[in-house]
Amino acid sequence: MSDAERFPFRKVAAAAYLPTVLFAIGEGAIIPYIPVIAGDLGASLAVAGLVAAMMTLGELAGSVPGGMLVSRLGERAVMIYAGLATLLALALAWFATEVWMLGLAILVTGIATAVFALARHAFMTTFVPYRYRARALSALGGTFRLGLFIGPLIASGIIALGAPVQATIWIFVGGCLAAVVVLLLLPDPQSTFERGTTHEGARQAERETVRLGDTLRRYARILGTVGVGAAMLALARRGRDVIVPLWAVSIGVDAASTGLIVGLAGAVDFLLFFVSGLVMDRFGRLWAVLPSLVLMGAGFTTLAATHAGDGAFVGLVVGAGLLAVANGMSSGILMTVGADLADRANPAPFLGAWRLTTNAGAAIAPLGIAALIQVSSIVTAGAALVGACAVGAVVLVRTLPRSPG
Repeated sequence: MSDAERFPFRKVAAAAYLPTVLFAIGEGAIIPYIPVIAGDLGASLAVAGLVAAMMTLGELAGSVPGGMLVSRLGERAVMIYAGLATLLALALAWFATEVWMLGLAILVTGIATAVFALARHAFMTTFVPYRYRARALSALGGTFRLGLFIGPLIASGIIALGAPVQATIWIFVGGCLAAVVVLLLLPDPQSTFERGTTHEGARQAERETVRLGDTLRRYARILGTVGVGAAMLALARRGRDVIVPLWAVSIGVDAASTGLIVGLAGAVDFLLFFVSGLVMDRFGRLWAVLPSLVLMGAGFTTLAATHAGDGAFVGLVVGAGLLAVANGMSSGILMTVGADLADRANPAPFLGAWRLTTNAGAAIAPLGIAALIQVSSIVTAGAALVGACAVGAVVLVRTLPRSPG
C-alpha cells in the first residue's frame, strides 16, 4: 500500500488542526498585551518583559512532562486536560492584583501550551509518512500562525472600541473553550489513522514510556549539535515575539496600534507556511532554515538601527514585517527536524527532550531581553538577537542532517 493510500489526512483535517487554530487565536490575542497588562499592575519595562518570559519558561517546564503524559494517556486526552489547565490559569490572570500573580498565571499557561502543542506534534510524527512530513508539520505551524494573526486583530479591535486591555484574557478563554469542545465532539483523528495503517509501533507507543535520562543519554550528541542550532532559532523566534511589543511600548505606540502591527505581521507569517513545507519536502530542511535566520537577523538589525531616530515607527513596522517573513519561511522547521530525528514507534519521549532543548533556547530570549534592558537598553537586546541568528545559522549549516535518520 502506498503512502498516499495510507495517509487519509483529508478525512481528519478539521479534527487535526481546528483545535490548534482555536487555541492559538486565544493565545495570540493575549501575547502582545502581557507587557501592557503587567505595566497596568505597576511593573517596569524590564519587569514587564520578565512577566512575558513566564510563557516561555512554562513551555520549557512543560516539555518533558508533556512527552510522558502523551505516551501514557494519548494526545487527545492530554490536549483536553491542557485546555482545562489553561482556563484555570486565565482565571488567575483575570483576578490578579499583583504582578507576581499575573506572572504565575502566565507560567501555568505556558506549561499547558507546551503540553497541548507536544501532543499534536507526537501524533503527526507517528502517523504521517516522511514524504509528507514537512508539509503536514508546516501546516500545523501554520495553524498556530493563523491564530497568532487573528488573535491580535480581534484584541486590537475590541480595545479600539473601548474595552480594557485585560479583556484579551476573555478572548483566550473563548478560544480555549472552543478547542476543548471540538476535541470532545469531533472524531479522534488517531482512530482514523490507526484504521488506515498497520504500524504496530504507533499502538505500542501508547503503552511504552521511556525515561528522560535514558533519552538524553541516547541522543546527547544530536541535542548537543543540531539541538543547539535549533535552540538559537527558537531563541530568535521568541525574541521576536517579546521584543516587538516591548519595542512598541518603548517608542510610545498605543496598545491598539501595537495589536494591529502584530496581527498584520502574523498575516504575512501565516501566508508563507505552505511554501515552507513544500521547500523542506522537495529541497531539504536547510533551504528553509538558513534564509529564515539571515532575514531574521536583518529584521532585528532594522529595529536596532531605527530606535532613536524620527523613523522609529516606520522602523518598527518594517522590522516586524521582515521578522514575520523570516518566521514564515521556516514554518514547522523545529517540529519537522524533531520528527526526523525521533523514534517513530514512540516519538513522544524524544520530542519531549527535543522541545526541552529548543524551549531552553526560547526561554533565554525573554530573560536575556529583560536583563539587557535593565543593564543597558532595548537596542542592545536587539543587537544580541542578531548575534543569536548568526550563531544558529553557522551551527545548523554544519550539523543539520540533509536526509532523515
